[in-house]
Amino acid sequence: MALGGAAADAPRADFVGRYVWKGSGPEFGGFSAIDFTDNGMTFVAVSDSANIFWGRLERGKAGAVTGVEVDPPIRPLSHHGTPVENPMDDAEGVAIGTGGLLYVSYETWNRIGIYEQNGRVWVHEIWPKPFFDFVVNGGAEALAIDAEGALYAMPERPIHQGDQIPVYRMKGDNWDVPFTLRRDGDWAPVGADFGPDGRLYLLERDYWGLIGFMTRVRRITLDGDRVVADEVLFETRAGQHDNLEGLAVWRDAEGAVRLTMISDDNFLPTQRTEIVDYRIRD
Repeated sequence: MALGGAAADAPRADFVGRYVWKGSGPEFGGFSAIDFTDNGMTFVAVSDSANIFWGRLERGKAGAVTGVEVDPPIRPLSHHGTPVENPMDDAEGVAIGTGGLLYVSYETWNRIGIYEQNGRVWVHEIWPKPFFDFVVNGGAEALAIDAEGALYAMPERPIHQGDQIPVYRMKGDNWDVPFTLRRDGDWAPVGADFGPDGRLYLLERDYWGLIGFMTRVRRITLDGDRVVADEVLFETRAGQHDNLEGLAVWRDAEGAVRLTMISDDNFLPTQRTEIVDYRIRD
């Protein structure tokens, strides 16, 4: 079921900081998703280039990012044993599973790759039947794993105009749609994560022409497969942040739930790679 949410004029998350990550080389940029192995420090990010990046964030006393250390990018192999390649292997979502398995969702050829050893070893590929109907450039950008190990995926664009957001879930080898979420106007789901509180957090993006991107994060509370609350935690004005596409949710040393987001600069000099943090009030 889908449920209405709170108005965006009552923010429930506070801005912590923004760090502009400046890399070099043709492979840097295009970051579409991020996840953490620990509380807000060691991260994995995937890029439109199909590369996988592992690194560590440096944080100041206030908890804002002050620097990034990153390892050389990893280009994963396909089931053919050859490196995956952009644009057919446009990585859009990432989630760290149990046992260190890494799940990566791809657009164009809509599928999910499963890897070991930080993305160096191919394990399996999943081609869910519902993904065949995704529109061009509207694949599974939002990928998340719950505490029980179930994998969830949401497409960026609706298959039919006016559709709600289908939430696909993989349990074992089976896929279902346990619930849907409302779709508001041109807001598009681009990132997701389950927080330490067990709730589902959804990053959405809107775009206002030459003014820039708008960002908001929703918090969804579930009771089994039923949505019991759907709240907008914050919503930004156009141009406040760059093209935030990836979301990781974690708990800081003070016990607060934190939202860390990363932007996709589309490899354009007019855009930036930003790492942005917000802290939830309650």
